[in-house]
Amino acid sequence: MTKDLDTLATALYVRTDDLLKTSPELAPRRPRVGFEPELTDAELVTLSVMQGLLGFTSEHRWLRFARAHLGHLFRYLPKQSGYNKRLRKASGLIKSMIRVLSADTTLWTDDVWVVDSTPVECGRSKETVRRSDLAGWAEYGYCASHSRFFWGLRLHLVCTLGGLPVGFALTGAKADERQTLLDILTVDPELADHRPGQTLIGDKNYFGKEFETALADSGMRLLRPARKGEPERAGATLFKPLRQIIESINQTFKGQLDLERHGARTPDGVVVRVLQRILAMTAAIWHNDTLGERIHRSLTCYDH
Repeated sequence: MTKDLDTLATALYVRTDDLLKTSPELAPRRPRVGFEPELTDAELVTLSVMQGLLGFTSEHRWLRFARAHLGHLFRYLPKQSGYNKRLRKASGLIKSMIRVLSADTTLWTDDVWVVDSTPVECGRSKETVRRSDLAGWAEYGYCASHSRFFWGLRLHLVCTLGGLPVGFALTGAKADERQTLLDILTVDPELADHRPGQTLIGDKNYFGKEFETALADSGMRLLRPARKGEPERAGATLFKPLRQIIESINQTFKGQLDLERHGARTPDGVVVRVLQRILAMTAAIWHNDTLGERIHRSLTCYDH
């Protein structure tokens, strides 16, 4: 364990605990009669973020590691089944913490965002596809970046150039990226409020007169590469280096936070495991920003 990770965990615990004291309605619901859990909700959120940053995709292995090395941070650790159940019930709290930490950074007011989607594979064998509880939501899709078909979901992300997630959605693999983006802005109108002239950079899939009009109506200025047959569009020289930024953000989720190795088998499970990784990224950026680090999206000091 590193001192940096201990410091982040302590800061995250305090921030989560403070939020729950002022907004107790954000805590997962539990029976009015029963035992008070020995692991608090703030500790649960902190434990899940540490799991994501340290790259443990197996909850059994993670809790075994935590019992051996994290006794100085957690006075009690649940068994795997209890941890899994409580984590799934805490998805709302985790989502709230993503917003709270994001808005508490200097990156939150950035006037340029990038938008993209990335595959979240959920199975490969035909037997898995046939029997999975995710069938009906997960579906076959195509990943152009890696020239491959996959069965699963798509994570749609709106991020700052520094990699801070400001909006996201998890959909079937074939969901229209344009409609999903509009849905993100509709469901969370605060994203576009008070941001006149916000620039949004996407790839060629984000096209269409009605789509661009809808974005303009919400105060967004869209920049994207020209499609075949279209005249050159504004900002063409920016797209190649910015495309590398988008791919780098996706690679952080997949390479360092093991997005596609989530291991979930149910809708609730996959949702909370994706949220867990988004919060881990957000928490690291929030902590780096608080410390004044030059590179905000650096997880290296936390992942070992």
